[in-house]
Amino acid sequence: MIKDFNSYINEGLFDRNQSEFVIRKTDKGVEDVFVPRTKEELFDYVYNRIADEQKKENGTYPNIDFNEIDISKLESSDLAFLFNGSSINPDISSWNLKTIPYKFFYSNISIKEFTIPDSVTMIESYAFYGCNQLTSIIIPNSVTRIAPCAFSDCHGLSSVSINSNVITRIEPHVFEDCWNLTSIKIPEGVKNIEHHAFNCCKSLTSVIIPDSVESIGDWVFYACEKLKKVTIPRECVFKTNSFPEKCNVIRK
Repeated sequence: MIKDFNSYINEGLFDRNQSEFVIRKTDKGVEDVFVPRTKEELFDYVYNRIADEQKKENGTYPNIDFNEIDISKLESSDLAFLFNGSSINPDISSWNLKTIPYKFFYSNISIKEFTIPDSVTMIESYAFYGCNQLTSIIIPNSVTRIAPCAFSDCHGLSSVSINSNVITRIEPHVFEDCWNLTSIKIPEGVKNIEHHAFNCCKSLTSVIIPDSVESIGDWVFYACEKLKKVTIPRECVFKTNSFPEKCNVIRK
C-alpha cells in the first residue's frame, strides 16, 4: 500500500516494488514505514522489528504507524495475543475491528486509559486480562457481548463505563479481581449477572442494578467487603453467596 508522495518515488527515493512500505514525509525528511500484510508479518513487526532501545517514553516507536496497518484480510483469531505482555500502547482506532480478540492485550504493561472503538461488537475472553496499568475503560453502545474474564485481574482499573444498552448478560469473571474499582452501573437491558462477575473487587462500594436484571449468580459480589448495601429488582433471584455476608440487600 503506497500512499501519496509519488514525486519522491519518481525521484528514486523509493522503490515501487516495495509494496510493504508506505512513504511518509516527516520533520526529519522522508522515511518509509513498514506495513504488514499477513499474520506472520504483523507479529514479526510487533515482536521482532521493534528493539527495546527504540521505545520512546510515550509508548510509540520510530518508523511505526499503527494507523497504516491493513488488517482487512486477517481474522480475529489471527490477531489473538498480538499485544500480549507487550509494552506497546497502540492506537487501533483506524483498524475497523469488529472484535477485540482473545488475549489481545493480555498482561500488556503500557495501556492506561482505553476507549473501545465504535466498530467493535464483541470483546473476547481475556482480551484485557491482567492489564494492571489500565485505569479506565469506555465500552461503546456498539458492543453486544463482553466475554468471560475479559477484564479480570486488571488491578488498577478504577473506572468502567458500559454505554451499551444491548448487552443482556454480564459474563462470568468478567471484572473479577479488579481491586481498585469503586463503583459500577449495570446497563439497562441486562437480565443475568453470572457467577464471579465482580468477585474480589475489594474497593467496590456502589452498585447500580437496573430493573431488567432477573438473576444474580454465585459469588458475583461475595468478596467485595466494602459493599454494604445494594438495591435489586423485586423479582430478582440471587444466591446467598451472591453478596458479602454483611451486605444489606434491599428489594425495590
